[in-house]
Amino acid sequence: MIICVRNLSPEISEDKLREEFMAFGEVASVTVIKTKGFGFVEMLSNTEGRAAIVGLSGKVLNGQKIEVNEDEGSKAPGC
Repeated sequence: MIICVRNLSPEISEDKLREEFMAFGEVASVTVIKTKGFGFVEMLSNTEGRAAIVGLSGKVLNGQKIEVNEDEGSKAPGC
């Protein structure tokens, strides 16, 4: 499952984002687009991905309240 994370602080690192998501399960990859303020997290299990979405939506990371949703691909370019 690919998850879109919006409203990321420019200071957030891929390692920090990975750490947050690893609390919910195995993370395959993390990409942060710092200039745009969003990123993608790929989790191997859909169940764990959904748990991460619920658990992390609205959490404050590096001073910013993040938005976490399943990636909609071409329906929502730029996450």
